This record gives sequence, structure tokens and C-alpha cells, in this order.
Amino acid sequence: MQSSGHRFRDVEHHPLLAENDSYDSSSSEADMAERVWFIRDGCGMVCAIMTWLLVVYADFVVTFVMLLPSKDFWYSVINGVLFNCLAVLALSSHLRTMLTDPGAVPKGNATKEYMDNLQLKPGEVIYKCPKCCSIKPERAHHCSICKRCIRKMDHHCPWVNNCVGEKNQRFFVLFTMYIALISAHALILCGFQFFSCVRGQWTECSDFSPPVTVILMIFLCLEGFLFLTFTAVMFGTQIHSICNDETEIERLKSEKPTWERRLRWEGMKSVFGGQPSLLWINPFAGFRIRQILLRSKKGGPEFSV
Repeated sequence: MQSSGHRFRDVEHHPLLAENDSYDSSSSEADMAERVWFIRDGCGMVCAIMTWLLVVYADFVVTFVMLLPSKDFWYSVINGVLFNCLAVLALSSHLRTMLTDPGAVPKGNATKEYMDNLQLKPGEVIYKCPKCCSIKPERAHHCSICKRCIRKMDHHCPWVNNCVGEKNQRFFVLFTMYIALISAHALILCGFQFFSCVRGQWTECSDFSPPVTVILMIFLCLEGFLFLTFTAVMFGTQIHSICNDETEIERLKSEKPTWERRLRWEGMKSVFGGQPSLLWINPFAGFRIRQILLRSKKGGPEFSV
């Protein structure tokens, strides 16, 4: 009977179970690449739709209640373009997070044939997930909602209807950053609008009646404050986890690292890809529309979950 530490060392040093191994030799992984990743979870889908509706509501209030009625042309244009660009980036990051495979381990790959191909030495130990019948790599955890083992799983977020893991963490960080930015922008615009309306005694303040204008702006302020607080904290938590090379699950479980932790800057480059550039904050980076068009011509995409 081997100790748990020995088990971890065996997993860590086994060539087929290394942290960055993507199981390219597995046919199931090749099939997975041809499918669209989407979690069919009722709660997650409702939360994802609510996210979009809240952003659309904020855009409506900012555009039609605050900016269009304004007599300052350049004030309206600059703030309108800035807010809508941030909203597009936020929603694009949300889609990339939701529709990107977070790093799922091939399902049901713990077969006798695959085990034989591993060519394990006497005494070597690997882990098999009893829930999805997969060989569990180091730092992978099983998600009961996705029903898969996810590499470097940080947590499952219902607001993006997906796990945050090895392959989509960058998009989740961008999502929290852009939501925090548009929330802060909306709060600033609300402050200016209230000041303008009070100074003008609510005459020609908005195309809507004063009571409707007040109600719409109060709801926007509440939404902006709540989402700014939540996403700013989440953004800081994610950056801290990346710099420390430790997922939220590993931190909560107080797991002792059995892997060699990356330096802070190396962790950032590993998640965001390469040297610092504008691509780091671009949710469209790596988006291959040609592959999507080719899949649609072959009969449409399939859901992987």
C-alpha cells in the first residue's frame, strides 16, 4: 500500500500524465475538437441569459436615457462609443468562456487497451475517476455539473455556464475585467446625469418622464455597484491565483503543491499566451471562424456535453 505522496509523485513523473499533456494520441480527443462545447445546465443557462439581459439593460439606459438627450455632442459620442465597445468586449469574453472547452479530460479513456498502452512500471500508480471513468491527470478535478474531469479546474461559474479551467481562464479574466469597467463607467455616467438633472430641475433632462428616468437610473446604479464589486473582487482573485500558480479549489482544499510552481510572470504568460501585447486583452484572439464555417458545411456542430 503506497502513501498518497508516492501516488502523487508517480502521477507527476509519468510521461503520459504530465500537466500539459493533451492526450493527442487519443481518438476521443480528436472527436472532441470537432464539437462545440456547451453545458446544458438549466441554472447556468438562465444565469447566462440574465448576464446578457443586464448588459443590454445598462446599454439601453446609458444610450437612450443619458447620452442621446444630451446637448453635448462629443460627450455623447465619446462615451457612447467607449461604453458600447466595452460591452461588446465583455459579451464576447462571456461567449468565449462559455463555449470554450475548459480542459476536459477525454471521457471514458480508462479502458484496458489504454491502460496497456501506458506501459506502467511495477509500483507506478495512476488515478481513475469513478464518476466519468477517465484517467485523472495531476491537478484535475471532477465537476459534478459538467460531469467531466477538468484540468486545473478553478471553479464552476453559473454566470458563464461553464467551468473555469486551463483552456478558458483567460477569457473569464477578461470577462470580469470588462464587466467591472462598464460597471464603473455606468456609475460615473449616472453621477453626471443626476447632477445635470438636478441642476436643470429635471427639465429636458431625458426623453422619459422624471419618475421613469429616476427609476431607470436607480436600477442601473444598483446593478453597476453590485457587478463592479463582484467582478472586481473576482478579477483580483483570478490574477492572484494565476500569479501563485494555484487554483481556487487547491487553495480551499489547502493542497500541498506536488508540482513545480511557475514564477508569477511565467504564470501570466502561460494563461494569456506569450509576451505582453494587446492580444492579452483581446477576446477574439485565436478565434478561427474558418473552422466554424467548415463544421457547419459538414452538417452542423455537435454538443460535447
